[in-house]
Amino acid sequence: MVWANIIGLILLYLSVGYWLGGKLADRAPRPALLGEIVLVAAAFIAATPFAARPILDAALRGFDSISVGVVVGSFLAALALFAVPVTLLGAVSPFAIRLSLTELERSGAVAGRLYALSTVGSIIGTFVSALVTIQAFGTQRTMIGTAALLAGCSVLLLGRRAVPATIAAAGLLLVPAGVVKASSGLLFERESPYQYVSVVQWDDGTRVLQLNEGVAYHSMWRRGSVLTGQYWDLFAMLPPLLGHPARNMLVIGNAGGTIARMYGPFYPGVAIDGVEIDPSVTEAGRRFLGLEDNPRLHVYTADGRPFLERTRNRYDLIVVDAYRQPYVPFYLATREFFELARRHLRPGGILALNVAKIPGDDRLTRAVDTTLLAVFPQVWRWPALRFNDLVMALDRPVPRSVLVRRASNVRGRLRLLLPIFRHGIAGAHSVGRVLTDDRAPVEWLTDRMLLEQIARGQGLDEGALPTEP
Repeated sequence: MVWANIIGLILLYLSVGYWLGGKLADRAPRPALLGEIVLVAAAFIAATPFAARPILDAALRGFDSISVGVVVGSFLAALALFAVPVTLLGAVSPFAIRLSLTELERSGAVAGRLYALSTVGSIIGTFVSALVTIQAFGTQRTMIGTAALLAGCSVLLLGRRAVPATIAAAGLLLVPAGVVKASSGLLFERESPYQYVSVVQWDDGTRVLQLNEGVAYHSMWRRGSVLTGQYWDLFAMLPPLLGHPARNMLVIGNAGGTIARMYGPFYPGVAIDGVEIDPSVTEAGRRFLGLEDNPRLHVYTADGRPFLERTRNRYDLIVVDAYRQPYVPFYLATREFFELARRHLRPGGILALNVAKIPGDDRLTRAVDTTLLAVFPQVWRWPALRFNDLVMALDRPVPRSVLVRRASNVRGRLRLLLPIFRHGIAGAHSVGRVLTDDRAPVEWLTDRMLLEQIARGQGLDEGALPTEP
């Protein structure tokens, strides 16, 4: 939905630019005017990285305080940063066509050639920025470099008048980029092809992995303990529920390896395949989050579903830890995916999913329950936290009393989870429509949950489990 909003607004800006460019070209078909349009667009693009910082800081403060006005206002302002430069660049194509037309009989060929060049330029710009320049130089220098390139193009139309502006834009490349998001305790940050990745250390030494806006924590490391007191600890209850020793496990959404790190001392005999799509996240895990503490963890850089499609391995446990507000990959919540996962479970295996929710609103969990029950004979839900449900799909039905008895085999501090397991574990029921690859409105469900929580003026702070060190 975020991408739909951004793409839709960019197309709107371009449409206004096309209309404006055509009107200006007919009134004043002068090359100098076109050069001025390009130069002004370059100036706005060069200013965007510097103007964006206070706006994005306001957005972050808005998320922290759950303030509707700040969140919505800054979100719209962030999108509006591109309104002027994109509109001006949209005006270039019709203006260039008007200037290039000398014979009416050739108007089609001229328009086709210019639009072809424009499209090829867009394709090159998209791939070069996403795959090369942002990776090599960062977002700020990519945008400033683009502005300098545009200013240089205006020299062809304005002559020496545009040279100082081109030099000034290029000179901005010397401005230190600094950190993308300045925050206390920042240990690591990286702009990857997938997201913004950071690791922050709290005053007590705890380290957390944050992605993008930092609304949620995706991994946690505590000195001297593999337990966190957060939802990751719930996954440590899974092996006893099998009724036989677990040999191997697949973790889709490995992130910084919090689950595997916990399994090291509690279940040293379990071999773990951790699948993480973003190598920058894996790097952060290795450097700051104890990813390599468990020697039986093997990390694969891949998307979870294609990995399952390709592998021939079968697992006692498959864990999906990729559902986390505000991003839920819909293709990891459909009947087709769950059918694929079941084919890769050993007999008697368990598929476990961390499903985000909002207190009083479990629509996403109900949709996942319903979809799982279309594939598995039995599904259990454990609402151990306010914002997380652990949903477990069993390859073979097991009575509740047997699950509770098996759970009592956990050891150490994990036994602190037994009372809430006995009290909270409940069978799931089918309600509503099954999510499919063709229709899975996961974003509608998650966005509505989040917005309603914000509208109520309530925060997103989660309580701790009794396993908290």
